[in-house]
Amino acid sequence: MNIAIIGTGYVGLVTGAGFAETGNQVLCMDIVPEKIENLRKGIIPIFEPGLEEIVRFNAAEGRLRFTLDLKEAVDSSEVIFLALPTPPGADGAADLSMVLETAAKIATIATEPKVVVNKSTVPVGTADRVRAIFEAGTKIPMEVVSNPEFLKEGAAVQDFMKPDRIVVGTRNTRAIEVMKELYEPFVRTGNPIFIMDEKSAELTKYAANSMLATKISFMNEIANLCDLVGADVDHVRVGIGSDGRIGPQFLFPGVGFGGSCFPKDIKALVKTAEELGHDFTILKAVDDVNNRQKTKLLDKILKHYDGNVKGKTFAVWGLSFKPRTDDIREAPSIEIIQGLTSRGATVHATDPAAIKPMKNVLPESENLKYYRKNTDALEGCDALVVVTEWNEFRNPNFELIAGKLRDKVIFDGRNIYDPDRMRENGFTYYGIGRR
Repeated sequence: MNIAIIGTGYVGLVTGAGFAETGNQVLCMDIVPEKIENLRKGIIPIFEPGLEEIVRFNAAEGRLRFTLDLKEAVDSSEVIFLALPTPPGADGAADLSMVLETAAKIATIATEPKVVVNKSTVPVGTADRVRAIFEAGTKIPMEVVSNPEFLKEGAAVQDFMKPDRIVVGTRNTRAIEVMKELYEPFVRTGNPIFIMDEKSAELTKYAANSMLATKISFMNEIANLCDLVGADVDHVRVGIGSDGRIGPQFLFPGVGFGGSCFPKDIKALVKTAEELGHDFTILKAVDDVNNRQKTKLLDKILKHYDGNVKGKTFAVWGLSFKPRTDDIREAPSIEIIQGLTSRGATVHATDPAAIKPMKNVLPESENLKYYRKNTDALEGCDALVVVTEWNEFRNPNFELIAGKLRDKVIFDGRNIYDPDRMRENGFTYYGIGRR
């Protein structure tokens, strides 16, 4: 099938490469010349394990191409996926300007019927708005489908190629047949394709992310309570996670969630509810808890040093909001680093993938240095602060760390170290909700 992907960001590029991998002819379009030029050379703009390989392979095979020309993308395709940014506005509502403007342009270009798929995360009712644009702008029949993505950064290729489920929002028979044909290769083991109306599909994406974010914030609150009563959150986590009604996923406490999805989607769903006169109390609390949680580790650091970190040097391991990605959007590391440097401390920061994007947000300075190797970041430091649970941080040489840290203190924002082992190695150890 001939497919156009409008937008070569995180979702668009993974989607385009995934469809090309199953034999489709895919043309990815973007408005940024440098990005398209790099993609044609096999240079991808994001860090996502496995993505570069399938982009290069399918480009070499001629199934995956890149263009700056929207008309070329529209003319060459039967199905058009809109994978455009929908950033939050000042009030938390998703900004749909790129989606709606692109739909209006497609309406003027299309000379034959198309299936247009909203792949971006969009508020409930967006499919109706896009359909209205087509009805007003062209006499060509244009079917609109809502097909939300459920990709985890760091595992997006695997998630696309082997999805838990596919959600398709449309009431049009032809569009249903097209979407089933496209996704059939990915669900051969029996995972479902759910067909529903467009609004239900749009809401499903927000509901899924909001539920996962709720589990994280709930567990962070339990961890904070554990700190106060002297309980161990790891025991509590195992105790409740074994309940089949709850499950073990997303019950690991830490320094809060970040990234491009959970914070944005929560705010957008709260805003949608407000516009309809509904006070989404639970999600407001989830957002509040997460914002507070991002400073919990900083609070522990300040308490240990009696509120005065001036002149201290901290190694900060982990900058991305989660492992296996270079995404620093809403990353807790930003607030922690700023909290330390604004109080006169020096930070030695390291991350396997996110140093370059972090330098664009927090440039290197006299009291902020970046290091490629995590062991190099320890030089001249008083304490270690672990913010992101990258695999290479999980089992380091603790004798080496103890020999480098002047104060032999570890602040573990992801509970990846065993407290007893830390004490045996002579460290003062702080976790989240652990005795």
